[in-house]
Amino acid sequence: MIEEQLKVLKVMSEVTSRIDMNAFAQMVGLNPSQTVERMQDLVNSGFIRKVGGGYGITEKGKAILKAITPVPKDTAFHFYTAIGQPTGFSAESLKDFYEIVKRVAAEALDFHLYRGDFENWIKNALKDVVLADELTNLKIEMWKGEELRQRIQKAIATRYGF
Repeated sequence: MIEEQLKVLKVMSEVTSRIDMNAFAQMVGLNPSQTVERMQDLVNSGFIRKVGGGYGITEKGKAILKAITPVPKDTAFHFYTAIGQPTGFSAESLKDFYEIVKRVAAEALDFHLYRGDFENWIKNALKDVVLADELTNLKIEMWKGEELRQRIQKAIATRYGF
């Protein structure tokens, strides 16, 4: 999903009453034709749907909004390769987490998965029991290293459309 689409979706979630397209486009920071294009992309991807003369956010759209919403700083996920060995990476949202998983050392993924850190954070901070259970299954299946990285990315991408 491109940043412009995320911006349109986020602004849609914040608007509490009907507004005309010009005003909405201004809020999004695009011209009206660009806004319509991004909205059509969102419809085609299943993030929003036409409702009468307007649009509504689908469950899939609500899920992606949840994934980009930051948690309080004190509940951010901090990546380590071992106890006392921070990587310097911290995730404040599932989107952050997904991006960090792409580039953090594989040792950090192994370390956290087998301690149950990932599923605990996802279940408690992000309130996503389904994704937490999927990561628990990766631990049970004993994935490690680069294969684990790919499996984590796939689980998140499948659930949230990244």
